[in-house]
Amino acid sequence: MVLYHNTRCSKSRETLQLLESKNVNPEIVEYMKEPITPGDLEEILDKLDIDAIDLVRKKEAIWKEEFADKELTEDEVILAMIEYPQLMERPILVNGDKARVGRPPEDVLEII
Repeated sequence: MVLYHNTRCSKSRETLQLLESKNVNPEIVEYMKEPITPGDLEEILDKLDIDAIDLVRKKEAIWKEEFADKELTEDEVILAMIEYPQLMERPILVNGDKARVGRPPEDVLEII
């Protein structure tokens, strides 16, 4: 299992604590420090079974300033999240061919 984790995010920290309380110790990817590739993000989106726009944190200032008023393709949204990783909803737990966003944290329990 892999947890795409942002140490500055309370929901991400809560999700990690929840997993650890269930004796689940996923590999941690701090995506704010270790950039995700477009291919990796496409795989995550496929496992989440959502479009890229559905993973965007639309209340982030950078989204509002740079992207909100534009018609973006799927690839352009993916590249925006790669360039500005804070735009990506978090945390995300990936387990095999499944993934869940930990909002609320308990949602990740569906795939462990």
